Amino acid sequence: MNSVTVRNLLVRGMLAGLAAGLPALVTAYLLGEPHVDAAIAFEEAHSHAHGDEVEVVSRAMQSTAGLATGILVYGVALGGIAALVFCFLLGRIGRFSTRATAALLAAGALLVYLVPFLKYPANPPAVGDPDTIGQRTALYFLMMLLGILLAVGATLLGRRLAPRLGNWYATVAGGAAFVVAIGIAYAFLPAYDNVPHGFPGTLLWQFRLSTLAVQLVLWTAFGLVFGHLAERVVPARQEAPAVEEAAPVAS
Repeated sequence: MNSVTVRNLLVRGMLAGLAAGLPALVTAYLLGEPHVDAAIAFEEAHSHAHGDEVEVVSRAMQSTAGLATGILVYGVALGGIAALVFCFLLGRIGRFSTRATAALLAAGALLVYLVPFLKYPANPPAVGDPDTIGQRTALYFLMMLLGILLAVGATLLGRRLAPRLGNWYATVAGGAAFVVAIGIAYAFLPAYDNVPHGFPGTLLWQFRLSTLAVQLVLWTAFGLVFGHLAERVVPARQEAPAVEEAAPVAS
């Protein structure tokens, strides 16, 4: 794949990330922000601090312009990274079309998010000990890195087993190995669940599900949009490069 194609895909990946950020923004605003407001109300009702603190950024600004800037910039940045990963994967993970490769990439990105999320889910305001935020952040990214490495390892394992077991059973074996390894990591890594007394459990899980919904919408939209844009750039012969065989010598 030449540099011009890579550059074109990078630009289209960033555009797809921006486009995917729009429905993700709507999802975050409609589903997530009401739960954030409820968590803030709980925190203020149970806080012993005085109300004379100066608010640097208003809540209205945070929930509108701040939210939009954060999600759209996030979408553009991840779209560019995903496009570069797409350039590496195309033609190397099997005879998949451009759109199918984009869909697999989006599913893999969602999995990368889901692995640490299940161990260290997002918390709304008033949940979590501020003294442990550094440790929790480090563990979250460690779990994300482990998920990426174990996913790569499971893919390599499946490819090595494919000649003996067939594609289906090799895929099942690789997926099972990935799940077992992730389960072991979950068991050994520490857990942090500092939920204050009286905080509504329903609100906590509604907030966490809303954050998961934002990621689901973001990567689903990205896979669809980027697959469409990339298909116009990538030549058909690069989607699944065939191995050239020597022509038989005429006798």
